[in-house]
Amino acid sequence: MPVNPQRTLDELKELRALTGDEQGAQRVAFTDTWARARAWYREKLSELPVTVSQDAAGNLWATLKGESERELLIGGHLDSVPNGGWLDGCLNVLAGLAVLRRMAAAGTPPFTVRLVDWADEEGARFGRSLLGSSAVSGTLIPDEVRGLKDKDGVSLPEALAGHGIDLDRMLDAHAELKNAAAYLELHIEQGPVLESLDLPLGAVLGTFGVERHTITFHGQAAHSGSTPMDKRKDAFLAAGRMASEVYRVTDRHGGVSTIGSCKTRPGIVTSVVEECEITLDQRHLDLNTLTAMWHDAQDAAQRFAQEGQVSVKFADLWRIDPMPFHPELIELCDEAIVETVEVSHRLPSGPLHDAAEVARAGVPTVMLFVQSLYGISHNKIEDTREEHILASVEALDRLADKAMAWISGAQHSAVKSQPPQAQAAGDIQELRAEG
Repeated sequence: MPVNPQRTLDELKELRALTGDEQGAQRVAFTDTWARARAWYREKLSELPVTVSQDAAGNLWATLKGESERELLIGGHLDSVPNGGWLDGCLNVLAGLAVLRRMAAAGTPPFTVRLVDWADEEGARFGRSLLGSSAVSGTLIPDEVRGLKDKDGVSLPEALAGHGIDLDRMLDAHAELKNAAAYLELHIEQGPVLESLDLPLGAVLGTFGVERHTITFHGQAAHSGSTPMDKRKDAFLAAGRMASEVYRVTDRHGGVSTIGSCKTRPGIVTSVVEECEITLDQRHLDLNTLTAMWHDAQDAAQRFAQEGQVSVKFADLWRIDPMPFHPELIELCDEAIVETVEVSHRLPSGPLHDAAEVARAGVPTVMLFVQSLYGISHNKIEDTREEHILASVEALDRLADKAMAWISGAQHSAVKSQPPQAQAAGDIQELRAEG
């Protein structure tokens, strides 16, 4: 029995009707709507010869027993941001369900296949993304998230307890990876690259590393009417010069950078700004380049502070290293795409994904991207052409078969001798050179 992409498309629309409204998807993790989505998903799984279990971190696993205990993992997430799109996350899960159905119909697979719905990939309610997958990878530090609260004052431990999860036991979920041999994840691109190339699918090289910092300039408050322009110690002037400089720094190194927020004090119309705090988010697939981008930004900030007779200080918000995916699985992903739609393209992922946490735990990992219309996600207008959705399910199914053969040692890649970091970084350099 071949895979049935049309059923996946129908189920995506069914889930949209069940858990969305006129503003978009509302499947925020650890809410009633999210629980309703999972109950609906469990009903779909009940038709299959699989065991379903929730691990200590709240991740939901469907396991199709194979001839070997070694496991092929396929993953995604049903949770969404508030007013989110109809495909972000849930396409991954439901396409994986299609693959699971096809494999179950064919008999006992050579390896055990496990489909995972990660808990709280988005971090929309408490601000901590990749919660369930980071517990499985072992990178979650419970004490760092214990004090998180949502907008209504509900704490993260309280919300977890309402769904049978104990924060202090979440790291026990690491045991779920003990037999993992490979991990696959399909996702909408959430960006404009594939659409700009008029291509439906792409193989993902890895996820960008991220540096997030605050840069705070401190000057002197003064009356906006009586203080001459050349006598001011304007913190906002120094901060404002960073906007164009960040673009120049990023152009030199590649990657992406964003000044996402700006706070001024005293923040009144009649005063020169005494203090201005901006946030800087920088991302790149190469760790050394990412570090250089941050150093260049600091150098510029110090220069602007000196020229404006103000001071500057820096603080760390959060960072995560780049995570290149496995080069052999990237090759297989390319093959699966070409067999499905005749042409493929390799690209990095700017957004973070659960796949990065699985790869960080040492499991060979790859992602498959499908084109996003307008390059828009986390928005009710998020969309992908239906024919591209159907193709993405077919490509994931082909990739799953190829990964099975790879696990058994039946297929090997020409890039086997290169470490994943070097191979992915080399691909990025090639893409940059090609413009």
